[in-house]
Amino acid sequence: MADRVHPSAKPNATTTTNPTTTTTKPLQFPPAKSQTYNPNRIPYRPTPTAYHRHNRKHCSCRRCFCYCCFWSLLIISTILILAAISGACFYLLFRPKPPLFSVSSVKIAQFKLRTSSDDTTRLTAKVNITLSTKNPNKKLIYNYDALSFTVVSNSVVLANGSFTGFNNGPNNVTIIHSTLSMASQVLDADSVSSLKSDMKRKNGLPLKILLDTMVVAKMDKLKSKKVGIRVTCEGIHGKIPTGKTPVVASIKNAKCKVDLRMKILKWTL
Repeated sequence: MADRVHPSAKPNATTTTNPTTTTTKPLQFPPAKSQTYNPNRIPYRPTPTAYHRHNRKHCSCRRCFCYCCFWSLLIISTILILAAISGACFYLLFRPKPPLFSVSSVKIAQFKLRTSSDDTTRLTAKVNITLSTKNPNKKLIYNYDALSFTVVSNSVVLANGSFTGFNNGPNNVTIIHSTLSMASQVLDADSVSSLKSDMKRKNGLPLKILLDTMVVAKMDKLKSKKVGIRVTCEGIHGKIPTGKTPVVASIKNAKCKVDLRMKILKWTL
């Protein structure tokens, strides 16, 4: 009895049946396309573009700038905090007080307004002032540089003067005498009209004394930096002298105020 041969599941295979033997032919595939291969060829490796290189450099510069800003702000903040702590400790330990100023005497020795033929008005004035300053501290010493004085009346400068520097010890009172003058100073029309209007008042000219100087506070081996101060004395009224005898100005309402003057860049506070 002959053997039964089942057909293959592969459709492309061809089977030949023989009563004695069975032969199966292999599948036939189309020939592959020939490919050239060069073993010396360098493989392609993409390189970063110029944009990536520029972006990386930009990030590095920005990182360095951020680090510099951070450390600068940190150092400045630390210095400010230490200075504030030192100032607070100094104030709590010694309780420093500002110097006190008062007006002792003001005399108008000369005051003349002369108008020339070309309608130019010139001012010649001389004012003698006496101030007193007191150091109310028990341990601090105030060292003053040269003092600069200015007498004004409604923003019109009448006279200028100066006084040499001095030291004011603890609980000490120093008397300051100075003669302020102005010689043939040309005035504008507004200043002339303002002065002539004030000269007709019953109390006379309103006067203001401005004092500018630099001061250093010392205590034992401790010494502060120079600090500018401005002393403003108001409430003074004086009449114009008619002869060579000086006229004593009224100072019963005179009060002096001391202000610190600190320069920050180009601004004076």
